[in-house]
Amino acid sequence: MALIQTSSTTPENYVNGTQAVAIQVLDRAMRLLDALADQSDPVPLKELAARTGLHTSTTHRILNDLVAGRYVERVDSGLYRLGMRLLELGSLVKGRLDVREASFEPMRELHKITGQTINLSLQQGDEIVYIERAWSECSGMQVVRAIGGRAPLHLTSTGKLFLSLYDSRQIRSYAMRTGLAGATRNSITDVSVLERELAMVRRLGYSRDNEELELGVRCIAAGIYDDAGSMCAGLSISAPSDRLREEWIPIMLRVAEQISSSLGYESSPKK
Repeated sequence: MALIQTSSTTPENYVNGTQAVAIQVLDRAMRLLDALADQSDPVPLKELAARTGLHTSTTHRILNDLVAGRYVERVDSGLYRLGMRLLELGSLVKGRLDVREASFEPMRELHKITGQTINLSLQQGDEIVYIERAWSECSGMQVVRAIGGRAPLHLTSTGKLFLSLYDSRQIRSYAMRTGLAGATRNSITDVSVLERELAMVRRLGYSRDNEELELGVRCIAAGIYDDAGSMCAGLSISAPSDRLREEWIPIMLRVAEQISSSLGYESSPKK
């Protein structure tokens, strides 16, 4: 079970109420981005240098790197504006914030029903990352994952949801990259077994982790979909093995559908 840790920032990390940046070039780049964000029209090089207090040659050098990364766009000789890469990143952040905001209250209600920890997770590469949870210290024994914690896709219920979207070639490529390393005696470490498991996930519309990541812990998960019809997150219930209840599955599916609907997802009519 992952430990929950908190961190604090000491006063030395702050300058005039703003957290200081330890790497000078990053501080300068962010000052330039802030200066560009303050202006609705493209800004001349010399004006950016004056606004940030940087030497013109330093400003030009950093802007060239930001242009190469598409964080800044050069629209004319000596004129700059914010680039499309920031819009792309902003869209990603917005989407993640949207799913957290849309999920929070439904997760709390699901926790009240089950008395167990409810997790919200995203896929990042070959892992899932836990981005939100609902739990209570008053609910007795629970499985509590730290926000920001990660786990391999094939060892978790939510990870299997994302893997179930893969075709056979992608699944085998994942198996080659990760080696399907196990964590317990129940872990799926054979690609053929994994493919059969994922076929069952597709058929049922939900997934399970049967003590595959941690002995004594079982999980069930359902997918959350965005307005484009893409699975953007997974909603899961984690519980001690002897406390997980089958009757929670339809409730979990309804909650996942509720969150998806609030994100603009329109499910196909049931036949």
